[in-house]
Amino acid sequence: MRRFLLFILVGAIGFLPSFAFAQSPMSAVANRQQELKNQLSALESQIAAQQQLLDVAQNQHQTLQTQIDAFNAEIKKTQLQIKAITLTIAQLNDNIGVHNQTLSQLSARLVAEKESLAQILRQTQMLDEYSAVNVALGSQSVSGFFSDLDAFTSIKSALADSFNEIEQTSASTEAEKEALQARLAEQEQLRTVAQLAKQAVQAQEKEKQKLLAQTKGIEANYQKLIAVSQKTAAQIRSELFMLRDSASIPFGLALSYAQAAERATGTRAAVTLAVLKQETNLGENLGTGTWRVDMHPTRDRPIFTYITQALGLDPGKMPVSKKPWYGWGGAMGPGQFIPSTWICYGGFINTNTNSCSNRGSLTWDQFYQGPWTYVASKDRVRKLLGASSPSNPWSAQVAIMATAMLMADNGAAKQTYAAERLAALRYFAGWGGAGKSAYAFYGDGVMGFAANFQRDINLLGG
Repeated sequence: MRRFLLFILVGAIGFLPSFAFAQSPMSAVANRQQELKNQLSALESQIAAQQQLLDVAQNQHQTLQTQIDAFNAEIKKTQLQIKAITLTIAQLNDNIGVHNQTLSQLSARLVAEKESLAQILRQTQMLDEYSAVNVALGSQSVSGFFSDLDAFTSIKSALADSFNEIEQTSASTEAEKEALQARLAEQEQLRTVAQLAKQAVQAQEKEKQKLLAQTKGIEANYQKLIAVSQKTAAQIRSELFMLRDSASIPFGLALSYAQAAERATGTRAAVTLAVLKQETNLGENLGTGTWRVDMHPTRDRPIFTYITQALGLDPGKMPVSKKPWYGWGGAMGPGQFIPSTWICYGGFINTNTNSCSNRGSLTWDQFYQGPWTYVASKDRVRKLLGASSPSNPWSAQVAIMATAMLMADNGAAKQTYAAERLAALRYFAGWGGAGKSAYAFYGDGVMGFAANFQRDINLLGG
């Protein structure tokens, strides 16, 4: 009997996994990452040089040559930014490869640990079939009996160790999955910015060629063109302003909404409109999703039902952003707010914690499940608009006010170039990603649109 128990003990403990991760070619990856960093540093220096040329051209007296120089500097700068984005994506690809390798190793480890646990449980069950009475009435000595009990205790300890191993490996696996998801999300954002940059280069080149065709390279023709091409206030007001998931509205009306938002939040009207214009151009897949398919199931879907219920809307009929290949969509309206962000702007609180953001002792899943309650006094957008109904994120007026509020929360109310550009980057990439140079084109694009809008606003005001 004792020999049998010892055999079980050795067998059970033998199933405990003894894992060492295969040595990944980290040195090669590190060398490649350093090489890419060096290339990025060189590109950033070239981008800065092009920006200086652009600044000089824009600050000089307006002539045909300075306009062409400005076009060339802008095109060259954008092309360099595209190269920088491509290099950053290459860095992420290496990073994703490492995460995938680690995740594969962790998955294999988890399978082995679970098999070890199964074997220990089977051996424990076999031991349990032998009662203390059976052993006591057997032929072995009392000292042998207690030795066998020690063996049984050792197996129980091995069982506990196996549980701990599985718990730790599961946690590591989840952490790797989250890290991989974050890198994939960042990669998709960079691809979106790169696509915008490519479109900008095409537009800039087209404008340059159009200017050369109209003037035939002659300065006198350029000055005549400038004189007759200034917009009138009537033209500006009649232009249509495109918004995601909303009907186009006259620019004059959009401006009145943005100016009201400026008075309420401090975010310049031109900046708010610029963010919305940039968002309108962010990919054709936005606004074509459905909440049951494209929203995060535990974070956003439960909240979405409360939002649409408070608004008296059918959730199945409301457009939301389609999820990209790497994760979740579900953003709502022209400002592309996800439900879990909208709650703090649209007046919803979790009745368990009486807050839109403080989850107390709840897990995130428990917090997002609700129940959620609409409280008019907590509806920040409604209060600023002086409205009599819950804020609707698909409404143009509401979206413009909410965008200005979020931009102000991001620092745009300071109304300096640097603060507004940083706020736009935070709007796109969050506070953690806003400082990454690869996203620079998004911030530059917003500020470029803002400059154009400000010229129109000044003309309307003058």
